[in-house]
Amino acid sequence: MANLERRRLIVNADDFGLSHPVNEAVVRAHREGILTTASLMVNEAGFEEAVKLAGENPGLGVGLHLTLLHGHSALAAEKIPGLVNSSGEFSDNPAGVGMKYFFKRSLRGQLRAEIHAQFEKFHGTGLPLDHVNGHLHLHLHPAIFSILMEDADHLGIRRMRLTRDCLSRSRRMSEGHWLYRVSHAAIFEALSSRARRPLARKQIKHAQITFGLLQDSRVDEDYVLKLLPELPPGDSELYSHPSLDKFKHEFDALVGPRVKRLVNHLGIELIRYQDL
Repeated sequence: MANLERRRLIVNADDFGLSHPVNEAVVRAHREGILTTASLMVNEAGFEEAVKLAGENPGLGVGLHLTLLHGHSALAAEKIPGLVNSSGEFSDNPAGVGMKYFFKRSLRGQLRAEIHAQFEKFHGTGLPLDHVNGHLHLHLHPAIFSILMEDADHLGIRRMRLTRDCLSRSRRMSEGHWLYRVSHAAIFEALSSRARRPLARKQIKHAQITFGLLQDSRVDEDYVLKLLPELPPGDSELYSHPSLDKFKHEFDALVGPRVKRLVNHLGIELIRYQDL
């Protein structure tokens, strides 16, 4: 197969470090299946275990899953009172958070401080930074993305998820959930289009397309088997949320014998972000 026609795939697990069932699923999916990278939450209960497991599996590319929604902060609550409650918890309301971060410019200093604290905590693990993305893709939010671009050199950002999925392909591979899929396809097409030039200027690498966005935690074996033959030439990412409890169907998809055989049959090269 000619280089221009090569199909390379990053297979990523979000929420590494969230809990033991997630950590165990990530490591097993890497050792036994097709998983190549994982995005680490640095402020959740399974963080220390995840770092230990990552050290024992150096072939797993580990990036930062920047969390500014649905999670806990790195900084104490009194340092970022506009972002978290007294227990250091971010809001669980995506729309409300998005609007607040966009319109309240007074929060930019607090956002920058928390972003830097999470990067510092990641770098403190000694793990190479394979990539950066955001919990619920908030790294592409205009206010947050601008901070990441302004501080990219200082933070060590070299590779980032450009979140965009293909609605037409999604229609061929899955049914239902149309309001969610159409709205998310449109929102992230707009955000990713806006992000392309700044990423290029900073020479920050990314895959051309990110599969899984329109599945909303339904990246099961049937979806993956339909996706693999549809992969476009070049570099793609498939992300999911494997766990041994809540999303075991996503773990099963990554270790399924039929999936592994199809990857080999199609000659798809499994890579990490650092291989871009």
